Parts: sequence; structure tokens; C-alpha cells
Amino acid sequence: MSDNISISFERDGVDWTRAAEIFEKAPLGTREPDTLRRTFENSDLNCFAWDGDALVGIARALSDGLVQSVIYDLCMLPEYQGKGLGTRMMQGMMERLNTANVVLWAVPGKEGFYARFGFRPMLTAMALVEDPARTASQGYIRL
Repeated sequence: MSDNISISFERDGVDWTRAAEIFEKAPLGTREPDTLRRTFENSDLNCFAWDGDALVGIARALSDGLVQSVIYDLCMLPEYQGKGLGTRMMQGMMERLNTANVVLWAVPGKEGFYARFGFRPMLTAMALVEDPARTASQGYIRL
């Protein structure tokens, strides 16, 4: 990781094929570049990490701007993980969301990272998902 890492909250210049590669390598699964682009366009907050001109991390959030927000898809290339970039992205997003309540989807095993920001496991969250068996096998839900 170079010293030239910057964080941006604008979609300008994002190569969505590259973003989809980051999503897959992180690993968060697979998304078609156009689907990923559309999910970010329909989100209230976007966050991108750049190493010079190279996109290396992405995240997004939905928010009502007053009470509730939810963070999705915080991910970066594996070689950038564990070096403080996720912390910078989370801090930037939390500052901009500025709501009393923030929920997020965490990759199983990454809960400790989010606990550092004050996040706690939810006891009553429920999910209706496209593929319950696959989602359960990934550790996100119980069947």
C-alpha cells in the first residue's frame, strides 16, 4: 500500500468493472458491474479508496438523514486489508451519515473490526434473502 491513498465520496471516474473485481476479491461475492453501479447510484452515501489513480476500495450507505442509516459493501482489495484503510473509510462514512442509529452488514468473522466503532451484534434482526441456503452457508443467517 502506498502513501498516496485518498478517500473520495464522489462516483466520478469510477470504473465499475474494477469495482466489481474488488467486490469479488474482498470477498463479498459477485456483482455485475452495471448492477453494482446502479446500487451505488441509488445509495445516499458512496465512499471510494484510491491508490493514486487505481480504485482499491468501495463502500456505500442508505440513510434517512435524521435517525437511521445502514452501511453496505465496505470492501477493498485483500492486499489493502489490515492496514488502516477500512478504518479511514468507516470514519469518513460515519462522519457524513451523522445519524444516531447505524446498522451494517458485516462479513462473518469481521465483527471485531466493527466493534471498534461501537457496533454491537443485533439480537432481533431478520432478513429476507434471494438464496437462503447460500446465505446461510456464508454465515449470514440461520435457517
